[in-house]
Amino acid sequence: MGQTPHSQEPATGATTLPGVGEGARERVLSGMQPSADSLHLGNYIGALKNWVRTQEEYDAYFFIPDMHGITVAHEPTDLRERTHRTAAQYIAGGIDVGRSTLFVQSQVPEHAQLSWIMTCLTGMGEASRMTQFKDKTRRSGTDAAGVGLFAYPMLMAADILLYQPHGVPVGDDQKQHVELARNLAQRFNHRFGETFRVPEPFIPESGARIYDLQNPTAKMSKSAESPNGLLNLLDTDKQMAKKIRSAVTDDGTEIRFDREEKPGVSNLLAIYSAVGERSIDDLVEEFQGRMYGHLKVELADVVVAALGPVRDRALELLDDRAELDALLARGAAKARETARPVVAEVYEKIGFLPPAQD
Repeated sequence: MGQTPHSQEPATGATTLPGVGEGARERVLSGMQPSADSLHLGNYIGALKNWVRTQEEYDAYFFIPDMHGITVAHEPTDLRERTHRTAAQYIAGGIDVGRSTLFVQSQVPEHAQLSWIMTCLTGMGEASRMTQFKDKTRRSGTDAAGVGLFAYPMLMAADILLYQPHGVPVGDDQKQHVELARNLAQRFNHRFGETFRVPEPFIPESGARIYDLQNPTAKMSKSAESPNGLLNLLDTDKQMAKKIRSAVTDDGTEIRFDREEKPGVSNLLAIYSAVGERSIDDLVEEFQGRMYGHLKVELADVVVAALGPVRDRALELLDDRAELDALLARGAAKARETARPVVAEVYEKIGFLPPAQD
């Protein structure tokens, strides 16, 4: 999840739903898994920068889905550390914990409570058609996968529906998960009475896509073949500059934007445009007649100037884990204020006794 939402009108009757207040701003929800030690430039440009803009006009909920992180083999100490690191980078990147609700998924038990109910509403055939399970088991086979990986989309549906969002900022590759959440919301409402808002996927019409520095035909990803292809938010200035200087370019010397013929140079121009907030046409004109090396040197300066302060702030937050944990605890408490009445409504409608109070 993670793009700037388009404006949407509130659904009819939305203010009667649990967890949605009269006259409240439209709500959005998004998050990124803590699956690496650092967010990378693609995460920053494609998600985090958009989230910062989102919180200006929406009631924004941002979370760290650590429960999804145990659907595959993991090291507990790594997961805990990466959860802290992800939270620190959210805040350092501009998420305002006074304006937005920032929390860790596992600290809000209502996610697990609603997830089981969503799992029971989902058909086996419906779950089997989800592409993520197929993608993640293509190499190792389904026998090596845990049931949690298969049930991942139902937990994601619970993540979404728990907060009654108007929309979910996602990339196009996550649209299927939002469609499942929509289907389950409609199914529950039909069987048990109007309860859930049916959320809309917010998918941008256009936006910068950042590619691997060593393989500029592949999207920048945590699973990159070479660490030199990733620009990480927590890299040192020297590491960032070195990775940009060693980025793969193309035959010839002309600096122009052409994804097919010049994927390497086009990627560098796209990064410069996104980080430096300048148009690609302007950059092409500026570098006309100059060499690839000039583009790389100036791009390194721009990236270091933009990401260096984010890294430094994240490291400051990580130096005081007690304060960071306190911020996350406050966010979890706020998230539970929204989640509790939704779960209570669901429990009543499906025939459970009321949830026990903490």
